Amino acid sequence: MQRIATAAFALGLVLPAPAGAAEVAFPTGWRDWKHVKSMVIEPGHPLYEAFGGIHHIYADPKALEGYRTGSFPDGATIVFDLLEAERANNAVVEGPRKVLGVMRKDRRAFAATGGWGFEGFAAGDPNRRAVGAKAAEACFGCHAGQVASDYVFSRLRE
Repeated sequence: MQRIATAAFALGLVLPAPAGAAEVAFPTGWRDWKHVKSMVIEPGHPLYEAFGGIHHIYADPKALEGYRTGSFPDGATIVFDLLEAERANNAVVEGPRKVLGVMRKDRRAFAATGGWGFEGFAAGDPNRRAVGAKAAEACFGCHAGQVASDYVFSRLRE
């Protein structure tokens, strides 16, 4: 089930949130946030099918505090920008955006998923939600194993 949900997230399938459920908003100005790290997932990696491509991680000021202290405060927002990886002239270059993933910390609104809300916006389009009510399966299922780092995989690289 998790692979199906993860694939649905990566492919940008739109899943509506249930009525009254808290939603993660599309972040504005995220390209001006702190760049945390980049990574390329290539064929052969276990997550290639769902997350193959170039990843850039960005953190807002509250998320930076969390990276530095190990505990993310409410309001912290992390963006996972996933782009196609293309090869040109012996280089790996960014292709089209696959998804813009967003994690937002709100312990009360997202208590069932470690205090984090998750959303993916297909092709980076604010009107194309790709996770919706499936955050527990599509996102938190993997993040649950990162409890020691407040459910965050990435580490700040200064």
